[in-house]
Amino acid sequence: MTTTQQTGTLESLAEQQPELRELLDAPIQAQHERGYYYTLREICQQPSTWLATSETMLGAAPAIARSLDGIKSLILTGSGSSEYAGVCVRLPLEGDLGIFTESIGGGMLLTFASQSLPPERPALVVSLSRSGESPESVGIVSMLLKTEPELRHLILTCNAEGGLARAYRNDPRVAVVTLDDRTNDRSLVMTSSFTNLVLAARFLGFMESPGEYRALCRNLSRVADGLLRSSFSVCADLARRDFGRAVFLGDGARCGSAREAALKMLEMTAGRVPTVSETYLGLRHGPMSFVSEETLIVCFLASDARRRAYEVDLIRELDRKKLGLAKLVIGERIPTELLADRDAAIECEGLAEIGDENAPVIDVLAAQLLAFFRCLEEGLKPDSPSEAGVISRVVESFPLHNSPRERDGA
Repeated sequence: MTTTQQTGTLESLAEQQPELRELLDAPIQAQHERGYYYTLREICQQPSTWLATSETMLGAAPAIARSLDGIKSLILTGSGSSEYAGVCVRLPLEGDLGIFTESIGGGMLLTFASQSLPPERPALVVSLSRSGESPESVGIVSMLLKTEPELRHLILTCNAEGGLARAYRNDPRVAVVTLDDRTNDRSLVMTSSFTNLVLAARFLGFMESPGEYRALCRNLSRVADGLLRSSFSVCADLARRDFGRAVFLGDGARCGSAREAALKMLEMTAGRVPTVSETYLGLRHGPMSFVSEETLIVCFLASDARRRAYEVDLIRELDRKKLGLAKLVIGERIPTELLADRDAAIECEGLAEIGDENAPVIDVLAAQLLAFFRCLEEGLKPDSPSEAGVISRVVESFPLHNSPRERDGA
């Protein structure tokens, strides 16, 4: 997408959304000074980048098929948001591929190595990374290539010039797929990079039905466009509420949505809004004590009838106990009786047809908007909300310590 096309898309989105109109009407220099220029555009570009990612993955199908051929287990790994991208696709991929699939954080792999890996071999390790520059990214692949010869490797990254892509681009033991450069977010927080990594990894479940994958990405793009055209005011209004903490609820693949949504709010408010992510049923077992009268409760509501029944029960229990300041419910055909006067809903037409297993990118898009506006409300800069430099776009370098098997030459 050219700059002119991007501007046209933003102008179209702003036609009936005064909150977006106000942000865009500020001079470009002022947008940079207020620190939202990149994040705003990276959130709004997602419907078009998802289409580009679908074509990239379809083009990479032969290499991916070779990586998948005959494997008995699949490991998804990344750090921070990239780890949560793996959580979003773990269950769907396990169902599609019919093999054991696990999401293992980069830190866990780096510190526990083979102890954290499933025993079934051969296995494929899928490394997810925006920049490919975090210390553990290259370190994990390098270590496992030395110590675990029966592991294959697939790298999905947004940065063609990052350490991961450069180190293994010509290594026959590793397949590298680089997404469109637009997905390599310039903002500190991951927005379009996150959702595109989710969709890239999701392709592994569609190797036998590439047409369905392309159709899924198109449908998701359409639903996301509808969300962007209707939800700026909802998120901006909620962000102005005096909530001091937030809870994000999701089940199955949408548990990954909840984890990423909680991280976005935490990062973009520089920790001023503490967050918790949980499953609906898990909330009852202790974490409900976090839900105070100043808590915003964000509910990613399932379309599946049985799952929704459990979720609605929990929401009604929270209402009965008068817990929380307000709710934001995100889904399709949201029952009006779930919403009190203080609550809000984002109705996503077409989400039920797409299925709960493919909903995380829609959930997270809504959560990004909410965190973006709360960041501005806190007087922070979405492009770089960590004023003291506590966190950075790429984790600062730290020493990598060899595992015993590496030291012994295994």
